Amino acid sequence: MALLKDRRPDPILLSRLALLIALDVVTINLAAFLALFIRFEFDMDLLAGSGFWVNYQHWSLVNTALTMGTFGVARLYSSLWSFAGADELVRIFAAAVAVMITQFLAIVTDMVPLPRSFPVLYGMLLFIFTTVLRFSYRFFRRVRAYYVHGSQRRTLLIGAGRAGSLVIREFRGSAYSQNKIVCAIDDDPGKLGRQIMGVKIVGDRTAIADVVEKYNIAEIVLAIPTLSVQSKREIWDICSRTGCKFKQMPGLYQLANGEVTIQQIRDIDIEDLLEREPVHVDLGGLSDLICGKTVMVTGGGGSIGSELCRQLASYGPKDLVIFDIYENNAYAIEQELRRDYPELTVHALIGSVRDKDRIGWVMQSYRPAIVYHAAAHKHVPLMENAPLEAVKNNIFGTYHTALAAMEAGIEHFVLISTDKAVNPTNVMGASKRVCEMIIQSLAGRSDTCFTAVRFGNVLGSNGSVIPVFREQIRRGGPVTVTHPEITRYFMTIPEAVTLVLQAGAYAQGGEIFVLDMGQPVKIDDLARNMIRLSGFQPDVDIQVVYTGLRPGEKLYEELLLSEEGLTKTANDLIYIGHKLEFDQDRFFARLDALHELQEGQEYALRHQLRELVPTYAPAQTVPV
Repeated sequence: MALLKDRRPDPILLSRLALLIALDVVTINLAAFLALFIRFEFDMDLLAGSGFWVNYQHWSLVNTALTMGTFGVARLYSSLWSFAGADELVRIFAAAVAVMITQFLAIVTDMVPLPRSFPVLYGMLLFIFTTVLRFSYRFFRRVRAYYVHGSQRRTLLIGAGRAGSLVIREFRGSAYSQNKIVCAIDDDPGKLGRQIMGVKIVGDRTAIADVVEKYNIAEIVLAIPTLSVQSKREIWDICSRTGCKFKQMPGLYQLANGEVTIQQIRDIDIEDLLEREPVHVDLGGLSDLICGKTVMVTGGGGSIGSELCRQLASYGPKDLVIFDIYENNAYAIEQELRRDYPELTVHALIGSVRDKDRIGWVMQSYRPAIVYHAAAHKHVPLMENAPLEAVKNNIFGTYHTALAAMEAGIEHFVLISTDKAVNPTNVMGASKRVCEMIIQSLAGRSDTCFTAVRFGNVLGSNGSVIPVFREQIRRGGPVTVTHPEITRYFMTIPEAVTLVLQAGAYAQGGEIFVLDMGQPVKIDDLARNMIRLSGFQPDVDIQVVYTGLRPGEKLYEELLLSEEGLTKTANDLIYIGHKLEFDQDRFFARLDALHELQEGQEYALRHQLRELVPTYAPAQTVPV
């Protein structure tokens, strides 16, 4: 019964259709009368004396039915006239021409006694009246929007191409629009001084500041979906100094589908400014490595681990094993993959890499061909306060997992490492450097291909600085930065994972792959840009406060030890750090000594870490 009820015609739509039909009846006959009136030089007596008006009255019902039937065939009663555009205009024109031809044939065959000029005049008037009637709905919606929403924001459009025309059309046609495009800019000198849908193109990007002041602009919309990341940053740098709110339209796929809506024209995010050009990968090599095989991801519910699972699923593995200690995270990514990849067999397993027996049983039971080891404690200040936890989870969790992989005959083992392992100043970084050394030590001791991939911070990961800043801005500040000169490397999670997968395909055993992280970013600049993107002014609306470096934190991160050199790979964003030789027997002896340490022996633990990692030097807090 519910289904039957849902199929009933909408009474509002029916009433609108009835009103439109009634108005068409009036305009059809008004067009016929005016066609004859014009034919007889606006002389009513002359028209009445000719007898043609009486002839039309006898034929009016047939003409009305004929014209409305043609409208129906042209789908003029099924269009959404609130979004009427060029397509609807063409259909109106086609209907008017069809009616005109039909009438002309009827007249020349003496079926209808009317002047031969009547069809032409009638067709022209019918096209004009019908167009005005249909498109007036958009006009009245715009008038209503103006009075309902108040004065609209004066808006500058960047980009006077097809995408820009779609944005203008959406702003004009949507009842939810509060923007009025008053001018546009475009870097194409051939467009300067011309118009796009009635909007004048007044300059290029160098004129943005002057245009904002001259035209009293409150908001800027970027409508160039093909713009490079570097150009987007350059435009943002200019726009950020104007104090205007800055938005951008959606991506190319939505542009191709004509899906630009008010809701999709969104505020620009800091991720948009920090992202880099798309990563190019060897799809064939990755497919050969992954397709049809069982793949396992430890820490599969985390930020990096879950994205690893998503991208791995796209390469068609036979089974995907998600191993994580946090059941909610594991469950969430399992359900997502089951929905998006119903043909993929997903195993979500709960357990800790600290548990030697558990990780060994999983390896022996599922026999994955490839293991991506992403399980780790990564928060620097927390690990400074709980160094034994970093040692147990990061170092010995990796050791147990790697040994279990060897015993199960795993083909590939890829460790997710970090730039904090380079010249570490904190326990977390030192623990990850030990993990790298474990991988390099085991690489030549079995048939398993062990490798590590080292990269910096990823945007939006759990606990990263961007979500923290975003929440501080939401609360009205202050935004806390540890030091005005602190810098970090940033990469998007999908980009980092794509490069991890590609590096794994290059692995021969024992390498530490280093990802090109681009240019380091000052955290102070990052915080201030996020404040501006939120529509506020730093140190005016929201304060930036410097709190001093946290325990174990350093001003600059590095991606390479001074002794390491780099070898290029086939991918310009992936390098191989030269392997550093060390006494492996002595290394494992010290690893055993580290394993014997208990809670409360922090001094001994840090001392043992320094013995294992000669470059480990606990940082002293730098004054602000």
